[in-house]
Amino acid sequence: MGQITEQSLPLEENVGPAVQGGLRGFFAKFTVLGGAQRELWLTFVIKLLIISAYSVTNKTLILWLSSDLGFSDQAAGALVGWVWAPAMTVFTLLAGSLTDALGLRRTFFFGVFVCLVARAVMVFTAIPWLALAGGLFPLVIGEALGTPVLIAATRRYSTTQQRSISFSIIYMVMNVGYLIAAQIFDYIRQSLGEHGHITLFGSEISAYRSLFLVSLGFELLLLPTIYFLRRGAEATDEGVKFTAEPMLHATGAFWDRIFLTVRDTALDTIRLFKRLLSQSGFYRLLAFLILIGFLKLIFLQTDYVFPKFGIRELGEGAPIGHLLAINYLLIIVLVPVIGALTQQFSAYRMVAVGGAICAASVFVMALPTAWFQSPANGAVGQWLGHSYLGVKGSIHPYYIMTAIYTAIFSVGEAFYSPRVYEYAAAIAPKGQEASYGALSYVPFLFGKLLVGTGGWLLAAFCPEHGPRHSGTMWLIFALAASVAPIGLLLFRSYIRVPEAGREQTS
Repeated sequence: MGQITEQSLPLEENVGPAVQGGLRGFFAKFTVLGGAQRELWLTFVIKLLIISAYSVTNKTLILWLSSDLGFSDQAAGALVGWVWAPAMTVFTLLAGSLTDALGLRRTFFFGVFVCLVARAVMVFTAIPWLALAGGLFPLVIGEALGTPVLIAATRRYSTTQQRSISFSIIYMVMNVGYLIAAQIFDYIRQSLGEHGHITLFGSEISAYRSLFLVSLGFELLLLPTIYFLRRGAEATDEGVKFTAEPMLHATGAFWDRIFLTVRDTALDTIRLFKRLLSQSGFYRLLAFLILIGFLKLIFLQTDYVFPKFGIRELGEGAPIGHLLAINYLLIIVLVPVIGALTQQFSAYRMVAVGGAICAASVFVMALPTAWFQSPANGAVGQWLGHSYLGVKGSIHPYYIMTAIYTAIFSVGEAFYSPRVYEYAAAIAPKGQEASYGALSYVPFLFGKLLVGTGGWLLAAFCPEHGPRHSGTMWLIFALAASVAPIGLLLFRSYIRVPEAGREQTS
């Protein structure tokens, strides 16, 4: 990427020196990537492919379990919320040590190989025990290997100057991946129908397994991308250098080495938590993170509850992905803006404010649909439904309600979500930032356990057949989300810990 010159910014002739400096500073953050090693750009591509594959799969899981494998709402919700999703969080915590033991490139290849086999099984079989044992459960391991490896890769392949903008781009790429997945999710369902199929190698592949096939395609693209990562490459301020990647237990039979590496990784993780249990600050952070789990419940239900709700209330082929894309688009814009405007405020305060906004947003979905019929019939409803979502005919009030709820929730998410990780790092004892940072996954674990109840809520208030009272289901979600900001306010004298570099204010 070439340097940006004054001639390329003609607007600066009409603005003051402060604004000119601000513009130069803004664009300078990106120009530092001009000399980035190819491994950093490949990391961005890998992130895009991994997130696209993961997000397509995640949005489809609940629908696939019920439609293809015959699970009830309750059983599907419990399997995903109480088994599959929490297991992924646990394996993600273990994967960091595994990456350190195997090296980045080997861990990438190992994770992709596991995902390829698992996704292929999920595409080509509808036998429940085989689809679960050979597909869904192994996929946990493959998916879990992606997140910590990408974090480590971004740090390894960027220089000190490039590091901040590199992590920002990783976050942006993640949301682009979500956007791509949302478009694919709608396109396949609308093209084939919710219960349609394609024929491949003489087998009928259902619409939902066709979505897994797309994820398999993304996974295949990862192989040549990872291949071009140079072994042992590392970006430094003095230039790229090459060192041998670590390999714990480098001798002996392959599977024995893998077993010993996994065993040592698990023991390292157990030792980490034993050390943390002896620290009083750990319990305060744990209480804080458990409360945040009630907010993550709302984020997670978009994949595990909302698709069934959308199909049942809005009809088959409803543009669920496009509705969820409102969040992804707004987050890309709002996170850097709100982050820049609220730097002077403590992370705890911003989490409490953002949590209150998120909780309030869900109450919109609990309101009577009749209240939104007029906007749905008006200009805004027609633009949203016909122009953006591509809906034919009349516009259901839930389209307006979901758009409002998603927009408000996105503002709250932009306030609180990035600051959760900042808070964990800010209160960590010196030298234990990584350990405390790893605990930031706890809200997702707790949120996943909570969202496991979503199947029962769907069956009770938004069944496939019979009368529906979806507003009651959303009211329960809204009340659950409210636990977070209320708890953060009521228990702040116990939970809140002074943050490094900030004055403690009420």
